[in-house]
Amino acid sequence: MSRMGDVLAGFHAAWEFESDSVLIRFERGIRTPKLFQALGERRIPHEAIAAVTLTPGKRGTVVLHAVPRPGADPLMEAAAGQLKDGCDPYRLVLPAERETLAEYYADELRAQLTQDDCGPPDRYLVAPPETPLQFKAYDGKASFDGKSVAFRWFWTGASSAKWKAGDQSFLVTDLSGVEWRSPEVFEGHLRLLRRETPVAQPAQADQDPAAVVFGLGYGPVHESLPFAASVLAAVRASGPALASGMTPGAVPVAAQTRSDPADIAERIRHLGELHQSGLLTDEEFTTKKAELLAEL
Repeated sequence: MSRMGDVLAGFHAAWEFESDSVLIRFERGIRTPKLFQALGERRIPHEAIAAVTLTPGKRGTVVLHAVPRPGADPLMEAAAGQLKDGCDPYRLVLPAERETLAEYYADELRAQLTQDDCGPPDRYLVAPPETPLQFKAYDGKASFDGKSVAFRWFWTGASSAKWKAGDQSFLVTDLSGVEWRSPEVFEGHLRLLRRETPVAQPAQADQDPAAVVFGLGYGPVHESLPFAASVLAAVRASGPALASGMTPGAVPVAAQTRSDPADIAERIRHLGELHQSGLLTDEEFTTKKAELLAEL
């Protein structure tokens, strides 16, 4: 390997190459993506890297990408392919004039990778974000202390189904995984998947007491994704046969029953807020509103 401690600095981050890992230190600058600022620094063992690429970037840049091995990093597992390139912590963007230097480090790093490390490992190799963690969702406050997840509902946003269920607390040992759907898409949410449930979980996250809903600046990526990753890592460490890294919408759900008219009205009001704030197009608003009215 190159001299231990060699550093390659790019926009928003610097990579330090060590004998068994890459230490990524993210900048705290105002232009740095908030997710990078929240992560601070991360140590990526060589065995957690599947491949290394160097490709042209936008506007006179090159991008060094350490492709993570599937199942090695709880953050990327929870993200399930939903992160935008600019927020991918495994991509280092550099000025094009540093391409030769970046190619040197890419080659050096590739030489450290073994073909045996292709399949998913039996444990996470990259450390999860540290607890305690908390964030505000649209309908409640989520907190995680390392052993249990708590949801405390907000009267302004929570559905009547959640109010009836009351504030919730879930032990990590009772969970099988986590489903994170980015707040940057419609119907973003964080849902806890339970090992054993007497009935299937509701299809709609706003009706599920084991889920919190994002939107209108609530549950941003830099707060909700590290939270999801930390819970996922704790769940995986607590026992076997986990439903981790689920793709959005992959959870078995109950057939949608007829909804409470008060809930429908509440959800249409929420849709109207998203529409007014520009997060939904006219067409999306009309379509979704029609879907909700059809549930009555």
